[in-house]
Amino acid sequence: MVSVRAALEAILERARPLGRETVGLTQARGRVLAEDIHADDDLPGLPRSSVDGYAVIAADDATTVDVLEEVTAGRLAQAQVRKGTAVRIMTGGTLPDGADAVVMVEDVDEQDGHAVLQHRPRSGENVHPPGMDLQRGQLVLSAGNVIGAAEVGLLATVGCTDVPVFRRPRVAVLATGDELVEPHAAPPPGSVRDSNRFALIAAAQEAGAEVVWQAHARDEEGALTEAMRRGLQAADVLLTSGGVSMGTRDLIKPILERMASVHFGRVSFKPGKPLTFATTAEGKLAFGLPGFPVSSLITFEVFVRPALRKLGGAAKVMRPRIEVALAHDVRPDPVRPEYQRANVTWQGGRFQARTTGLQSSSRLMSIVGANALLELEPGSQTLAAGTMVQALLLANL
Repeated sequence: MVSVRAALEAILERARPLGRETVGLTQARGRVLAEDIHADDDLPGLPRSSVDGYAVIAADDATTVDVLEEVTAGRLAQAQVRKGTAVRIMTGGTLPDGADAVVMVEDVDEQDGHAVLQHRPRSGENVHPPGMDLQRGQLVLSAGNVIGAAEVGLLATVGCTDVPVFRRPRVAVLATGDELVEPHAAPPPGSVRDSNRFALIAAAQEAGAEVVWQAHARDEEGALTEAMRRGLQAADVLLTSGGVSMGTRDLIKPILERMASVHFGRVSFKPGKPLTFATTAEGKLAFGLPGFPVSSLITFEVFVRPALRKLGGAAKVMRPRIEVALAHDVRPDPVRPEYQRANVTWQGGRFQARTTGLQSSSRLMSIVGANALLELEPGSQTLAAGTMVQALLLANL
């Protein structure tokens, strides 16, 4: 049995970023940038006004000036500003030759082509100089950044319309078990609907992966072997759920031992001790996840998600962690580190965590709506309300 840290190290050591591809701007959101991006020019390229107003010469003592013309954004002035003159200018407009300041329109009275300035500006007032936002050659986005709306806007700003990104990991999901029926079916006595397959598909997609194959196989060695072979052929990562414990019908680990190199088969961890991790000769990853729904999702969050993020080229593969205060007494597992589902909120000047009730491995309701996992070290003593613990954030607070 390995520790959580040793298991993560073994996984991340073998998860290497995949190949690259190019996508358009409208397909870039959520992808991981594969190359550093630099500004192709200064922004702004010329001095521009930051307000609606009048472009003038700051050193000019005149308080009444002739208005030569009006300049809007995207248009260059035809006139040159000299002493005793001004150009009416809109926000974002390029400063006309000769001008070095802008007086806000609120500080000007204009009548019959003349502007009366209520005050004289200093040089550079209300002016954005060239390169204020970006300078030519400046690094604007680093490889490994996840592209969001702001990043898409920045890529467009620097003219990067063919965006270099890492390929998404391809994932195969295999649910195992004689007891499973499809979600649309009414389960007969002793059977349950297959929730793990669909939860894992959604979790993989949320992690940025592409699910290319999914199936259910019964607890029969030949059927499982063929299904696992097909999954590994189709994908970079195979996820199975169920069949990894110590029962006579738990066949996943023995099959993986024939198909790949198994690096560990048990983790000192709750919920989800019987986690199996293996790699093929081609470098593909295989995870044998537990069959209980909560155990399956928690092991995915803690171990599989970081691997998918690394395969996808992300610079940050781990979810953020914060320190939280327990809102009530919590009993940890006496033997293994435990990840209890919780809701974290900001109260009384600090983050407080309240668990989601019964922490059963089969109770999906314990994770639905949870925004954090409390990382509890093993111990025989109840943790009193107010105790500070680490929390792995699953969602925005």
